[in-house]
Amino acid sequence: MIASVAGTVTALQADGVVVRVGGVGLAVQTTPGTRARLRVGDEAVLATSLVVREDSLTLYGFADDEERELFELLQTASGVGPRLAQAVLTVHTPDTVRRALLTEDLAALTLVPGIGRKGAQRMVLELKDKVVGT
Repeated sequence: MIASVAGTVTALQADGVVVRVGGVGLAVQTTPGTRARLRVGDEAVLATSLVVREDSLTLYGFADDEERELFELLQTASGVGPRLAQAVLTVHTPDTVRRALLTEDLAALTLVPGIGRKGAQRMVLELKDKVVGT
């Protein structure tokens, strides 16, 4: 697993950034909030999660380890893939997500595009006990 990348931001894209690490440009998918903190030419350090699929390798980048850990936890729920987990972190901070899961705040979870009431209920059911330990 690639746990983090550190290098020069060479491009800002619609869904992420390109970070040059050791002469190689790595495309890293980020939330708009993380991307907004980065500037072309600046040095960046991003916590990352590599998602391996049959037809792709996608590197997701986060401002810190806390966001990355929550991203990975969210994906353990049925029906939650990396794009939806990233959408959750686009709408809410990690603390807000944890609080919504612990208090069963379905209204907060359904603010995320792609999560309906049943999806929010499933997330709470599957993740509530796991969030306590994080």
